[in-house]
Amino acid sequence: MNSSRVILLADMESFYASVEVAENPSLRGKPVVVCGDPERRHGVVLAATKEAKAFGIKTGMTAGECAKLCPNAVYVRPHMHKYIETSLALTRIFEEFTDRISPYSIDEQFLEITGCEKLWGNPETTALRIIDKIWKTMGIRCRIGIGENPLQAKMACDCFAKKNGKGIFRLSHKNYADYTWPLPIRNLFGVGNRMERNLFNIGVRTIRHLALLPRERLKARWGINGEILWLNAHGIDYSTIKPPGGEEHRKGVGHSITLPRDYRRKEEIDTVLLEITEEVCRRTRKFNKVGRVVNVYCRGADFDLPTGFSRQKRLPEPTATTMEVYPFARKIFYEHWDRRPVRTLGVSLTGLMDFKELQLSLLEDKEKKVALSRAMDLIRNRFGITSLFRLSSLTPGGLLFERANKIGGHEA
Repeated sequence: MNSSRVILLADMESFYASVEVAENPSLRGKPVVVCGDPERRHGVVLAATKEAKAFGIKTGMTAGECAKLCPNAVYVRPHMHKYIETSLALTRIFEEFTDRISPYSIDEQFLEITGCEKLWGNPETTALRIIDKIWKTMGIRCRIGIGENPLQAKMACDCFAKKNGKGIFRLSHKNYADYTWPLPIRNLFGVGNRMERNLFNIGVRTIRHLALLPRERLKARWGINGEILWLNAHGIDYSTIKPPGGEEHRKGVGHSITLPRDYRRKEEIDTVLLEITEEVCRRTRKFNKVGRVVNVYCRGADFDLPTGFSRQKRLPEPTATTMEVYPFARKIFYEHWDRRPVRTLGVSLTGLMDFKELQLSLLEDKEKKVALSRAMDLIRNRFGITSLFRLSSLTPGGLLFERANKIGGHEA
Protein backbone atom coordinates (compact mmCIF):
# COMPACT_ATOMS: atom_id res chain seq x y z
CA MET A 1 0.00 0.00 0.00
CA ASN A 2 1.35 3.39 -1.02
CA SER A 3 1.47 5.52 2.15
CA SER A 4 2.68 8.59 0.23
CA ARG A 5 -0.76 9.23 -1.29
CA VAL A 6 -2.86 12.08 0.07
CA ILE A 7 -6.63 11.69 -0.21
CA LEU A 8 -9.26 14.13 1.04
CA LEU A 9 -12.94 13.50 1.65
CA ALA A 10 -14.85 16.79 1.59
CA ASP A 11 -18.27 16.56 3.23
CA MET A 12 -20.81 19.37 3.45
CA GLU A 13 -22.48 19.97 6.80
CA SER A 14 -26.24 19.21 6.69
CA PHE A 15 -26.06 19.79 2.95
CA TYR A 16 -29.71 20.28 1.98
CA ALA A 17 -30.37 22.46 5.03
CA SER A 18 -27.16 24.43 4.44
CA VAL A 19 -28.16 25.17 0.85
CA GLU A 20 -31.55 26.45 2.00
CA VAL A 21 -29.97 28.65 4.69
CA ALA A 22 -27.34 29.99 2.27
CA GLU A 23 -30.12 31.02 -0.12
CA ASN A 24 -32.24 32.49 2.67
CA PRO A 25 -29.90 34.00 5.32
CA SER A 26 -32.88 34.85 7.55
CA LEU A 27 -32.94 31.14 8.43
CA ARG A 28 -29.42 31.18 9.83
CA GLY A 29 -29.29 30.18 13.49
CA LYS A 30 -32.80 28.66 13.41
CA PRO A 31 -33.80 24.98 13.75
CA VAL A 32 -34.34 24.37 10.04
CA VAL A 33 -35.67 21.00 8.91
CA VAL A 34 -35.75 19.96 5.26
CA CYS A 35 -38.47 17.38 4.69
CA GLY A 36 -41.48 16.49 2.56
CA ASP A 37 -44.89 17.99 3.15
CA PRO A 38 -45.20 18.37 6.97
CA GLU A 39 -48.97 18.06 6.63
CA ARG A 40 -48.64 14.53 5.26
CA ARG A 41 -47.45 11.47 7.13
CA HIS A 42 -44.69 10.71 4.65
CA GLY A 43 -42.84 13.95 5.33
CA VAL A 44 -39.44 12.43 6.14
CA VAL A 45 -36.49 14.52 7.35
CA LEU A 46 -33.76 14.75 4.72
CA ALA A 47 -31.54 17.19 6.59
CA ALA A 48 -31.54 19.44 9.64
CA THR A 49 -29.34 22.27 10.84
CA LYS A 50 -27.25 21.84 13.97
CA GLU A 51 -29.80 23.97 15.84
CA ALA A 52 -32.51 21.43 14.95
CA LYS A 53 -30.26 18.48 15.73
CA ALA A 54 -29.76 19.92 19.21
CA PHE A 55 -33.41 19.02 19.89
CA GLY A 56 -32.77 15.41 18.87
CA ILE A 57 -34.06 15.70 15.30
CA LYS A 58 -32.42 13.15 12.99
CA THR A 59 -32.54 12.22 9.33
CA GLY A 60 -35.29 9.71 8.64
CA MET A 61 -37.71 11.01 11.28
CA THR A 62 -41.20 12.04 10.22
CA ALA A 63 -42.45 15.60 10.41
CA GLY A 64 -44.77 14.56 13.24
CA GLU A 65 -41.87 13.27 15.33
CA CYS A 66 -39.96 16.51 14.71
CA ALA A 67 -42.89 18.62 15.89
CA LYS A 68 -42.90 16.79 19.24
CA LEU A 69 -39.16 17.36 19.74
CA CYS A 70 -39.04 20.93 18.46
CA PRO A 71 -42.37 22.78 18.17
CA ASN A 72 -40.58 25.84 16.74
CA ALA A 73 -38.84 23.99 13.94
CA VAL A 74 -38.83 25.78 10.58
CA TYR A 75 -39.86 23.37 7.81
CA VAL A 76 -38.53 23.78 4.29
CA ARG A 77 -39.64 21.66 1.37
CA PRO A 78 -36.75 20.03 -0.54
CA HIS A 79 -35.59 21.58 -3.83
CA MET A 80 -33.49 18.92 -5.51
CA HIS A 81 -32.55 21.01 -8.51
CA LYS A 82 -30.83 23.51 -6.18
CA TYR A 83 -28.91 20.75 -4.42
CA ILE A 84 -27.73 19.25 -7.70
CA GLU A 85 -26.63 22.66 -9.00
CA THR A 86 -24.79 23.36 -5.74
CA SER A 87 -23.06 19.97 -5.85
CA LEU A 88 -21.83 20.71 -9.38
CA ALA A 89 -20.64 24.16 -8.26
CA LEU A 90 -18.68 22.52 -5.44
CA THR A 91 -17.00 20.23 -7.96
CA ARG A 92 -15.88 23.28 -9.91
CA ILE A 93 -14.28 24.66 -6.73
CA PHE A 94 -12.48 21.36 -6.13
CA GLU A 95 -11.20 21.45 -9.71
CA GLU A 96 -9.25 24.58 -8.80
CA PHE A 97 -7.15 22.40 -6.50
CA THR A 98 -6.88 19.05 -8.36
CA ASP A 99 -8.16 17.21 -11.40
CA ARG A 100 -8.40 13.93 -9.46
CA ILE A 101 -11.94 14.10 -8.10
CA SER A 102 -14.44 11.32 -7.49
CA PRO A 103 -17.97 12.15 -6.23
CA TYR A 104 -19.10 9.83 -3.45
CA SER A 105 -22.56 11.29 -2.96
CA ILE A 106 -24.34 14.56 -3.67
CA ASP A 107 -22.59 16.18 -0.68
CA GLU A 108 -19.33 14.21 -0.44
CA GLN A 109 -16.41 14.10 -2.87
CA PHE A 110 -12.99 12.47 -2.77
CA LEU A 111 -9.99 14.47 -3.93
CA GLU A 112 -6.46 13.23 -4.45
CA ILE A 113 -3.89 15.97 -3.88
CA THR A 114 -0.74 13.85 -3.98
CA GLY A 115 2.06 16.00 -5.36
CA CYS A 116 0.22 19.30 -4.90
CA GLU A 117 2.21 20.46 -1.87
CA LYS A 118 4.22 23.06 -3.83
CA LEU A 119 0.99 24.58 -5.12
CA TRP A 120 -1.17 24.68 -2.01
CA GLY A 121 1.00 23.70 0.96
CA ASN A 122 0.74 20.62 3.18
CA PRO A 123 -2.52 18.62 3.30
CA GLU A 124 -3.90 20.46 6.31
CA THR A 125 -3.19 23.84 4.70
CA THR A 126 -4.82 22.69 1.47
CA ALA A 127 -7.88 21.49 3.37
CA LEU A 128 -8.17 24.85 5.13
CA ARG A 129 -7.93 26.65 1.79
CA ILE A 130 -10.76 24.52 0.39
CA ILE A 131 -12.96 25.01 3.47
CA ASP A 132 -12.40 28.78 3.35
CA LYS A 133 -13.12 28.95 -0.38
CA ILE A 134 -16.40 27.03 -0.04
CA TRP A 135 -17.56 29.13 2.91
CA LYS A 136 -16.81 32.45 1.20
CA THR A 137 -18.22 31.33 -2.15
CA MET A 138 -21.18 29.16 -1.16
CA GLY A 139 -21.90 29.98 2.49
CA ILE A 140 -21.68 26.27 3.34
CA ARG A 141 -19.49 24.70 6.00
CA CYS A 142 -17.29 21.90 4.74
CA ARG A 143 -15.50 19.26 6.83
CA ILE A 144 -12.50 17.39 5.43
CA GLY A 145 -10.96 14.07 6.37
CA ILE A 146 -7.40 13.39 5.26
CA GLY A 147 -5.90 9.95 4.73
CA GLU A 148 -3.53 7.82 2.70
CA ASN A 149 -6.47 6.12 1.01
CA PRO A 150 -10.23 6.77 0.59
CA LEU A 151 -11.16 4.63 3.61
CA GLN A 152 -8.88 6.55 5.97
CA ALA A 153 -10.15 9.86 4.60
CA LYS A 154 -13.77 8.74 5.10
CA MET A 155 -13.15 7.53 8.66
CA ALA A 156 -11.21 10.72 9.48
CA CYS A 157 -14.10 12.85 8.26
CA ASP A 158 -17.03 10.92 9.75
CA CYS A 159 -15.51 10.07 13.12
CA PHE A 160 -13.36 13.11 13.87
CA ALA A 161 -13.48 16.09 11.46
CA LYS A 162 -17.25 16.43 11.87
CA LYS A 163 -16.83 16.63 15.64
CA ASN A 164 -14.10 19.23 16.02
CA GLY A 165 -14.24 22.97 15.57
CA LYS A 166 -11.56 23.05 12.90
CA GLY A 167 -13.43 20.63 10.65
CA ILE A 168 -10.23 18.80 9.66
CA PHE A 169 -8.68 15.55 10.80
CA ARG A 170 -5.91 13.35 9.43
CA LEU A 171 -5.42 9.60 9.70
CA SER A 172 -2.51 7.51 8.46
CA HIS A 173 -1.17 3.98 8.86
CA LYS A 174 0.83 5.29 11.82
CA ASN A 175 -2.08 6.61 13.91
CA TYR A 176 -5.09 4.75 12.50
CA ALA A 177 -5.25 2.12 15.25
CA ASP A 178 -4.65 4.65 18.04
CA TYR A 179 -7.62 6.76 17.01
CA THR A 180 -10.12 4.32 15.52
CA TRP A 181 -9.71 1.07 17.46
CA PRO A 182 -11.32 2.42 20.68
CA LEU A 183 -14.45 3.46 18.73
CA PRO A 184 -17.70 1.45 18.85
CA ILE A 185 -17.91 -1.10 16.04
CA ARG A 186 -20.85 0.76 14.46
CA ASN A 187 -18.42 3.58 13.60
CA LEU A 188 -16.45 1.36 11.23
CA PHE A 189 -17.23 2.06 7.60
CA GLY A 190 -19.28 -0.82 6.21
CA VAL A 191 -20.97 -1.81 9.48
CA GLY A 192 -24.73 -1.27 9.38
CA ASN A 193 -27.36 -2.13 11.97
CA ARG A 194 -27.63 -5.76 10.92
CA MET A 195 -23.88 -6.36 10.82
CA GLU A 196 -23.53 -4.60 14.17
CA ARG A 197 -25.96 -7.12 15.68
CA ASN A 198 -24.10 -9.99 14.03
CA LEU A 199 -20.79 -8.76 15.42
CA PHE A 200 -22.28 -8.23 18.87
CA ASN A 201 -23.31 -11.88 18.82
CA ILE A 202 -19.65 -12.93 18.59
CA GLY A 203 -18.47 -10.48 21.24
CA VAL A 204 -17.27 -7.64 18.99
CA ARG A 205 -18.02 -4.28 20.59
CA THR A 206 -15.23 -2.05 19.30
CA ILE A 207 -13.18 -1.74 16.13
CA ARG A 208 -10.24 -3.14 18.12
CA HIS A 209 -12.16 -6.32 18.86
CA LEU A 210 -12.77 -6.88 15.15
CA ALA A 211 -9.24 -5.93 14.12
CA LEU A 212 -7.76 -8.54 16.46
CA LEU A 213 -9.90 -11.36 15.08
CA PRO A 214 -8.25 -13.67 12.53
CA ARG A 215 -8.90 -12.45 9.01
CA GLU A 216 -9.72 -16.01 7.91
CA ARG A 217 -12.43 -16.35 10.56
CA LEU A 218 -14.28 -13.29 9.29
CA LYS A 219 -13.92 -14.39 5.70
CA ALA A 220 -15.20 -17.88 6.50
CA ARG A 221 -18.27 -16.44 8.23
CA TRP A 222 -19.20 -13.54 5.92
CA GLY A 223 -17.20 -14.14 2.77
CA ILE A 224 -15.64 -11.17 0.99
CA ASN A 225 -17.66 -8.76 3.16
CA GLY A 226 -16.00 -10.15 6.29
CA GLU A 227 -12.56 -9.76 4.76
CA ILE A 228 -13.32 -6.17 3.72
CA LEU A 229 -14.39 -5.32 7.26
CA TRP A 230 -11.11 -6.73 8.57
CA LEU A 231 -9.20 -4.58 6.08
CA ASN A 232 -11.28 -1.53 7.06
CA ALA A 233 -10.49 -2.14 10.72
CA HIS A 234 -6.79 -1.98 9.83
CA GLY A 235 -7.13 1.12 7.63
CA ILE A 236 -6.28 -0.80 4.46
CA ASP A 237 -7.91 0.23 1.18
CA TYR A 238 -6.52 -0.48 -2.29
CA SER A 239 -9.05 1.61 -4.23
CA THR A 240 -8.03 4.62 -6.27
CA ILE A 241 -9.61 7.96 -7.06
CA LYS A 242 -11.08 7.76 -10.54
CA PRO A 243 -13.25 10.47 -12.07
CA PRO A 244 -16.62 9.07 -13.19
CA GLY A 245 -16.39 7.61 -16.67
CA GLY A 246 -18.86 7.73 -19.50
CA GLU A 247 -21.96 5.63 -19.79
CA GLU A 248 -19.99 2.89 -21.52
CA HIS A 249 -18.70 1.96 -18.06
CA ARG A 250 -22.17 1.78 -16.51
CA LYS A 251 -22.71 -1.51 -14.67
CA GLY A 252 -26.35 -1.16 -13.75
CA VAL A 253 -29.46 1.02 -13.78
CA GLY A 254 -31.68 1.28 -10.72
CA HIS A 255 -34.52 3.29 -9.26
CA SER A 256 -36.14 3.29 -5.81
CA ILE A 257 -39.05 5.10 -4.19
CA THR A 258 -39.83 5.97 -0.59
CA LEU A 259 -43.57 5.46 -0.47
CA PRO A 260 -45.91 8.22 0.78
CA ARG A 261 -47.42 5.81 3.33
CA ASP A 262 -47.17 2.20 4.43
CA TYR A 263 -48.09 -0.14 1.59
CA ARG A 264 -49.72 -3.44 2.60
CA ARG A 265 -52.03 -4.45 -0.25
CA LYS A 266 -50.70 -6.52 -3.13
CA GLU A 267 -52.52 -4.43 -5.72
CA GLU A 268 -50.79 -1.24 -4.58
CA ILE A 269 -47.38 -2.90 -4.36
CA ASP A 270 -47.84 -4.40 -7.83
CA THR A 271 -48.59 -0.97 -9.25
CA VAL A 272 -45.48 0.64 -7.78
CA LEU A 273 -43.26 -2.28 -8.80
CA LEU A 274 -44.56 -1.90 -12.35
CA GLU A 275 -43.95 1.86 -12.37
CA ILE A 276 -40.41 1.44 -11.03
CA THR A 277 -39.64 -1.35 -13.49
CA GLU A 278 -40.90 0.82 -16.35
CA GLU A 279 -38.61 3.66 -15.28
CA VAL A 280 -35.59 1.37 -14.95
CA CYS A 281 -36.19 -0.20 -18.37
CA ARG A 282 -36.70 3.22 -19.96
CA ARG A 283 -33.39 4.50 -18.60
CA THR A 284 -31.63 1.29 -19.62
CA ARG A 285 -32.88 1.70 -23.19
CA LYS A 286 -31.73 5.32 -23.10
CA PHE A 287 -28.17 4.04 -22.73
CA ASN A 288 -28.75 1.48 -25.51
CA LYS A 289 -28.27 -1.32 -23.01
CA VAL A 290 -30.08 -4.47 -21.96
CA GLY A 291 -29.73 -6.25 -18.61
CA ARG A 292 -29.14 -9.86 -17.65
CA VAL A 293 -30.05 -9.64 -13.95
CA VAL A 294 -32.98 -8.00 -12.13
CA ASN A 295 -32.64 -7.00 -8.47
CA VAL A 296 -35.47 -6.03 -6.13
CA TYR A 297 -34.93 -4.03 -2.93
CA CYS A 298 -37.48 -3.64 -0.16
CA ARG A 299 -37.36 -1.86 3.20
CA GLY A 300 -40.00 -2.19 5.87
CA ALA A 301 -41.90 0.69 7.44
CA ASP A 302 -40.69 0.13 11.02
CA PHE A 303 -37.41 2.05 11.50
CA ASP A 304 -36.96 0.63 15.01
CA LEU A 305 -37.21 -2.94 13.74
CA PRO A 306 -35.55 -2.86 10.30
CA THR A 307 -36.89 -5.42 7.87
CA GLY A 308 -36.49 -5.91 4.17
CA PHE A 309 -34.34 -7.62 1.60
CA SER A 310 -32.32 -7.24 -1.57
CA ARG A 311 -32.50 -10.22 -3.92
CA GLN A 312 -31.76 -10.82 -7.56
CA LYS A 313 -32.59 -13.28 -10.30
CA ARG A 314 -30.99 -13.91 -13.66
CA LEU A 315 -33.29 -13.30 -16.62
CA PRO A 316 -33.74 -15.99 -19.30
CA GLU A 317 -32.14 -13.59 -21.78
CA PRO A 318 -30.95 -9.97 -21.67
CA THR A 319 -33.74 -7.42 -22.02
CA ALA A 320 -34.86 -3.89 -21.25
CA THR A 321 -38.54 -4.45 -22.00
CA THR A 322 -40.83 -3.70 -19.06
CA MET A 323 -43.20 -6.62 -19.44
CA GLU A 324 -40.30 -9.07 -19.71
CA VAL A 325 -38.61 -7.76 -16.55
CA TYR A 326 -41.67 -7.06 -14.40
CA PRO A 327 -42.85 -10.69 -13.90
CA PHE A 328 -39.43 -11.58 -12.49
CA ALA A 329 -39.32 -8.48 -10.26
CA ARG A 330 -42.76 -9.37 -8.94
CA LYS A 331 -41.78 -13.00 -8.36
CA ILE A 332 -38.67 -11.96 -6.41
CA PHE A 333 -40.70 -9.60 -4.25
CA TYR A 334 -43.37 -12.09 -3.21
CA GLU A 335 -40.83 -14.86 -2.59
CA HIS A 336 -39.03 -12.73 0.01
CA TRP A 337 -41.62 -10.28 1.36
CA ASP A 338 -42.42 -10.95 5.04
CA ARG A 339 -45.91 -9.45 4.66
CA ARG A 340 -44.98 -6.53 6.91
CA PRO A 341 -45.82 -2.97 5.76
CA VAL A 342 -43.47 -1.65 3.07
CA ARG A 343 -41.99 1.86 2.95
CA THR A 344 -39.30 1.67 0.24
CA LEU A 345 -39.17 -0.29 -3.01
CA GLY A 346 -36.43 -0.44 -5.60
CA VAL A 347 -35.64 -2.28 -8.82
CA SER A 348 -32.40 -2.44 -10.78
CA LEU A 349 -31.03 -4.08 -13.91
CA THR A 350 -27.41 -5.20 -13.85
CA GLY A 351 -25.17 -7.30 -16.01
CA LEU A 352 -25.63 -4.74 -18.77
CA MET A 353 -24.57 -5.29 -22.34
CA ASP A 354 -24.92 -3.24 -25.53
CA PHE A 355 -28.27 -3.67 -27.25
CA LYS A 356 -26.50 -4.32 -30.56
CA GLU A 357 -24.96 -7.46 -29.04
CA LEU A 358 -28.39 -8.92 -28.28
CA GLN A 359 -29.25 -11.98 -30.30
CA LEU A 360 -32.91 -11.62 -31.27
CA SER A 361 -34.95 -14.71 -30.49
CA LEU A 362 -36.38 -16.57 -33.46
CA LEU A 363 -39.23 -17.86 -31.30
CA GLU A 364 -40.63 -14.46 -30.33
CA ASP A 365 -41.28 -11.31 -32.23
CA LYS A 366 -38.80 -9.42 -30.05
CA GLU A 367 -38.14 -6.75 -32.66
CA LYS A 368 -41.75 -5.58 -32.38
CA LYS A 369 -41.52 -5.40 -28.57
CA VAL A 370 -38.33 -3.36 -28.75
CA ALA A 371 -39.79 -1.05 -31.40
CA LEU A 372 -42.93 -0.52 -29.29
CA SER A 373 -40.87 0.31 -26.20
CA ARG A 374 -38.76 2.82 -28.12
CA ALA A 375 -41.87 4.44 -29.59
CA MET A 376 -43.25 4.87 -26.07
CA ASP A 377 -39.93 6.40 -24.99
CA LEU A 378 -40.07 8.96 -27.83
CA ILE A 379 -43.60 10.03 -26.86
CA ARG A 380 -42.70 10.41 -23.17
CA ASN A 381 -39.46 12.25 -23.94
CA ARG A 382 -41.36 14.74 -26.05
CA PHE A 383 -44.57 15.20 -24.09
CA GLY A 384 -43.65 14.08 -20.55
CA ILE A 385 -43.87 10.82 -18.64
CA THR A 386 -47.61 11.21 -18.00
CA SER A 387 -48.43 11.54 -21.70
CA LEU A 388 -48.51 7.76 -21.98
CA PHE A 389 -49.10 5.58 -18.96
CA ARG A 390 -50.49 2.26 -17.81
CA LEU A 391 -54.02 2.19 -16.44
CA SER A 392 -52.77 0.84 -13.09
CA SER A 393 -51.13 4.21 -12.41
CA LEU A 394 -54.64 5.64 -11.89
CA THR A 395 -55.32 3.26 -9.01
CA PRO A 396 -54.84 4.33 -5.35
CA GLY A 397 -51.32 2.88 -5.18
CA GLY A 398 -50.03 4.64 -8.30
CA LEU A 399 -47.33 7.29 -7.84
CA LEU A 400 -46.56 8.22 -11.45
CA PHE A 401 -48.42 11.53 -11.44
CA GLU A 402 -47.10 12.51 -8.00
CA ARG A 403 -43.53 11.89 -9.20
CA ALA A 404 -43.98 13.60 -12.56
CA ASN A 405 -42.77 16.99 -11.32
CA LYS A 406 -40.08 15.75 -9.00
CA ILE A 407 -36.33 15.22 -9.21
CA GLY A 408 -34.78 12.35 -7.32
CA GLY A 409 -38.13 11.66 -5.66
CA HIS A 410 -38.41 15.21 -4.29
CA GLU A 411 -40.04 18.35 -5.55
CA ALA A 412 -37.99 20.18 -8.10
